[in-house]
Amino acid sequence: MKVNNTDFNKANVGEIVTLNGWVSKKRDLGGLVFIDLRDRSGIIQLVISPECSAYDVALNLKNEFVIKVTGEVVLRENANDNLKTGEIEVNVTDIEILNESNELPFDLNNMTALEDTRLKYRYLDLRRSELKDKIILKHKIMQGAREFLNKNDFLEIETPILCKSTPEGARDYLVPSRVNKGSFYALPQSPQLFKQLLMMSGFERYYQVARCFRDEDLRADRQPEFTQIDMEMSFVSEDDVMNLTEGLLAHICKVSKDMDIQTPFVRMTYKEAMDLYGSDKPDTRFDMKINDITDGFKNTDFAVFKGVIDDGGIINAIVVRNGADSHSRKDIDKLTDFVKVYKANALAFLKYNGEFSGSISKFVDDETGNYLKEKLNLEDNDLVLIVAGDKKIVKNALGALRLKLGKDLGLIDENKFNFLWVTDFPMFEYSEEEGRYLACHHPFTHPADVNSLDDKENALARAYDIVLNGYEIGGGSIRIHDPKVQEKVLEALEFSKEDAYDKFGFLLDALTFGAPPHGGLALGLERLTMILAGTDNIRDVIAFPKTTSASCLMTQAPNTVATKQLDELHIKLK
Repeated sequence: MKVNNTDFNKANVGEIVTLNGWVSKKRDLGGLVFIDLRDRSGIIQLVISPECSAYDVALNLKNEFVIKVTGEVVLRENANDNLKTGEIEVNVTDIEILNESNELPFDLNNMTALEDTRLKYRYLDLRRSELKDKIILKHKIMQGAREFLNKNDFLEIETPILCKSTPEGARDYLVPSRVNKGSFYALPQSPQLFKQLLMMSGFERYYQVARCFRDEDLRADRQPEFTQIDMEMSFVSEDDVMNLTEGLLAHICKVSKDMDIQTPFVRMTYKEAMDLYGSDKPDTRFDMKINDITDGFKNTDFAVFKGVIDDGGIINAIVVRNGADSHSRKDIDKLTDFVKVYKANALAFLKYNGEFSGSISKFVDDETGNYLKEKLNLEDNDLVLIVAGDKKIVKNALGALRLKLGKDLGLIDENKFNFLWVTDFPMFEYSEEEGRYLACHHPFTHPADVNSLDDKENALARAYDIVLNGYEIGGGSIRIHDPKVQEKVLEALEFSKEDAYDKFGFLLDALTFGAPPHGGLALGLERLTMILAGTDNIRDVIAFPKTTSASCLMTQAPNTVATKQLDELHIKLK
């Protein structure tokens, strides 16, 4: 049985077939009527001659009418290499209109509609091959993941959606309980605690294609609800988790894109990533690294740089190869405005052509000049862009500038897929908002050295992220299995014993009943699909996404509810 219209080819010539689908396009060419019939699989061309009994029906067809046709498969006089069915067409003998369509709010064949309009009529937008193919790719990725993990002795186990609120990270989405007055469930930010409990239950290898929810500010690569390919394993090291993940990603790329990827992946520490790329998710498809040139200005007379060094700051630079002539002062002023968004005070620059010119060239003596030429491997017509100040600001500003220049100057090979691991993350990060140290990943991450927890600024974690083309597509860690270590980590995070048990008591109790060493990782399904699909908008790979204001233009969610519903939930609105 033929399931899809595009299952037919020239081997079927002479067969009488029945097809169903939508009228994608109709062309009346002075007698003959040609119709592009579309279904999920693609397009097949129909031809209706004036001698056909259904000719008048064909003349009155409009785009997006749903029809059923019967006819003979014949060879096309002029093949269309852009279509899977381009060698054949169907000579129609009968047409049945299954449903008519109103005039569409936008033309599916000429995509100029605003995104808000397309989101309002998402069911129409999804008929377009550009979106449909991305949703099908996501399906293939999920099936490939399940296939690989099933073969590697994992069990697919569901975990609860209605959970306990354990605020430590992004905001929870809360669900009021009708039965338990004044109490709330939380939607899971991830299955983190449950998958650890499954390890303590003896399942050893778990996975789930898990729905997750986070009430946080949105952007092009983030949604309030998303999906993780979630994994957890007992009796494993970091290498075990990373090696299995590499195999999983290689399998996914092969079955979904017929793409072979090279393993093992490159590994770099968090410190290396921040020092060289100014990001913990570096895009390594182009080479423009950040260089620390502080030592070259240690004897400088330039008051600004001298003050930075005296205050314990740094001076860093990136080099735009052969970029001196192509960047005017106006261009550099625009780049200066760009880095100021990232709290940098200024952007100094030098142009090299045998000698230095630029905004700080008068402070570059022979000693400093020779240092820069050697350190930066300068050649004629190179442009040096410099930021000085606090280390965090400098790295962040130059990391963002590096990405901007990579895109603007066409330095990025869009056909590359560069996977890499970032390892040895900090155990803690300081929150200016809360005035205390928080867990960099989560409070259940095993420290690299249990005895280093007092030095929160330098303590490292047994945590790792998987990065693809400048996006974090997954992260994980070895978890804490020793209740004494867990107690120390929670103390370092300033949880009182009572507070810790109030939030995580069920996990802390479970740790006391023979918890195995365990670790895992979660891949962001939408973000991985987005990159493999070649788009930078995560909404493109979600069937019914939310806008950046977390609303659905199609269903008008979120919306108000009846007073009776609020009364049942014991809720009164302010």
